Amino acid sequence: MKTLSSWMLLALLCVPVCTSVAHAADDPAAQRLSQRLQALDADPVQSGFANYERLQARQAVDAYANARGDRAQPLQVAEWRVETAETAARTEAVRREIAELERERSDLLVEASRQEAARARQEAERMRVQAQIQAEEAARLRMAAESEYSARQETEIVLDGVASDQAAKLRAARAREAELARREAELMRAAEDDD
Repeated sequence: MKTLSSWMLLALLCVPVCTSVAHAADDPAAQRLSQRLQALDADPVQSGFANYERLQARQAVDAYANARGDRAQPLQVAEWRVETAETAARTEAVRREIAELERERSDLLVEASRQEAARARQEAERMRVQAQIQAEEAARLRMAAESEYSARQETEIVLDGVASDQAAKLRAARAREAELARREAELMRAAEDDD
């Protein structure tokens, strides 16, 4: 049904064009208005818009071209209708352009959001890797500290053992020295007694 009405509207648009062109050749004002409508039809951006307004404009131009007697009022109506058709076509073209720009803007915002999310994921991954490296470094330092502590403990144990051994040897040496000094004293007394 919609397609049929579109074809009927298109047919109605074509018929007045032929009629208005024939009448427009006789009248400069009608010719000027017809040329404006033809320019509107030829404009690739605006040609598909404001079909109803263009139809009304063609009918008004035809009414002006066919008018008898005082033609000032039909001329004024035709000029208004042509101007309305031009304005409506421009308005619809601008609306379509705005809608397209809005779609592009939405697409750009979605893409920007995707890129921002990707950057956030990359940053999170970088932070995770950095945290893992820091954790591994902390574990390595902890193990090194534990190893150093363990080595220090072992060294202290060895030093304590060496010190104990040395102390024992020193005590033994002093005891032997004391024993030797006692024996020497006994021998000296025994030698004196023999004299």
